[in-house]
Amino acid sequence: MKKTVVLYPGLGVGHLTPMVQLANVFLQHGVDVTVALVEPPTKAPEFSAAVARAAASNPSITFHLLPPPPPAPAKSNPDNALTHPIAQMFEFLKAMNAPLRDFLRSLPSVHALVLDMFCADAFDVAAELKLPVYTFYASGALDLAVFLKLPSIRANMTSSFAELGDSILSLPGAPPFKASDLPSECSNDSEGAKAILRVFERMPEANGILINTFESLETRAVCALRDGLCIPNRATPPVYCIGPLVSGGGENEHECLRWLDMQPDNSVVFLSFGSMGTFPKKQLEEIAIGLEKSGERFLWVVRSPRSADHKFGEPLPEPDLDALLPDGFLERTKDRGLVLKSWAPQVDVLRHRATGAFLTHCGWNSTLEGITAGLPLLCWPLYAEQRLNKVFIVEEMKLGLEMRGYNEEVVTAEEVETKVRRVMESEGELALRERVAALKDTAVDALKEGGSSYAAFVEFLKDLENIAHS
Repeated sequence: MKKTVVLYPGLGVGHLTPMVQLANVFLQHGVDVTVALVEPPTKAPEFSAAVARAAASNPSITFHLLPPPPPAPAKSNPDNALTHPIAQMFEFLKAMNAPLRDFLRSLPSVHALVLDMFCADAFDVAAELKLPVYTFYASGALDLAVFLKLPSIRANMTSSFAELGDSILSLPGAPPFKASDLPSECSNDSEGAKAILRVFERMPEANGILINTFESLETRAVCALRDGLCIPNRATPPVYCIGPLVSGGGENEHECLRWLDMQPDNSVVFLSFGSMGTFPKKQLEEIAIGLEKSGERFLWVVRSPRSADHKFGEPLPEPDLDALLPDGFLERTKDRGLVLKSWAPQVDVLRHRATGAFLTHCGWNSTLEGITAGLPLLCWPLYAEQRLNKVFIVEEMKLGLEMRGYNEEVVTAEEVETKVRRVMESEGELALRERVAALKDTAVDALKEGGSSYAAFVEFLKDLENIAHS
């Protein structure tokens, strides 16, 4: 009988996308897969569209939308209600344990449950049903090494990480970095920060951790994890580097790809800041002025600015480019630039022969997509673990350049102009281009039969078999 695993990606498109790539790896190894989906508490058309695309593109994967959780009991003390959006998210995911448990019980057989990194409360479901349970960490090994260490460090501090400011932290598996490079979401003492630290406290309960990276990309961090340096006083679960899990692309009809077909090789800088990345009008104007002055070809995805009252998960309106960008900018740059509203087929753009560099928010999905396309990265982190990814890209691997000013009120037009020109024209960045080109080949080899990530997945399946028979 074929094995069946259930993947549980939690909330958000950024967590669903790599989980679908993981599902395809299971299929390649002859394991049936069901993805148990959580409908966001606020209806999100973007999520529904992503699920529809994933289901249409992956007919061999079963997608099951879990029913909403039972209503929460009324609190006797409403003043104690959770107000932080991250804490509310974790409370919602905890409430989803009941529908998840019912669904798992309804299946003829389940051989393992694979959880998104934020679904730690579902360890309780796996324990109750006596299922092997694994965490899929969709970001990199360096981030994981840092975050697994944070709860024990915080327990011995009298102040929060935020109060350390730009003090340098030296943690196992990571190059030295500023305390301010930690995600703001977990560096203070808010409800949300405490909830995130609890997730990483529970992660060692897993039978193993699957990481979306490849071993030669993050050797130092992987060694620190395997040597048990990141979790004091308890064993570190086995770590399996099974990436880079990157979408195969396949979009052929989008207008931007036809536009790229008309550009010279390696001549276009692509600017895109992820599904959550937005800027105020002032910053968009600075980017536009810098691009225009650089004289370089560009393809730029612009999203509407997020207003103060915009709720997480709600769609943004379509951007009004004429209102957001400097007067006449689109007309003056039409022969060498293209501005897209809200979305582009990113993997296809990055792999196009005309694309020469990637200005990115350093989300891990985008980082891997840039690396596997062999492109130098211009790093402009915005939120979550992206500042740590920037440290890794610029300091550890030397695969990109930092956009200075991202921590301040605005990244200036001069900085945009200088860095875009530097990465596209400078002979001094030839070594950078050689490094990313070599790493592209290494990434491809890792996934081939006999490669390090392929071997790690085979090892994971053997370990799962051993647990099932123990």
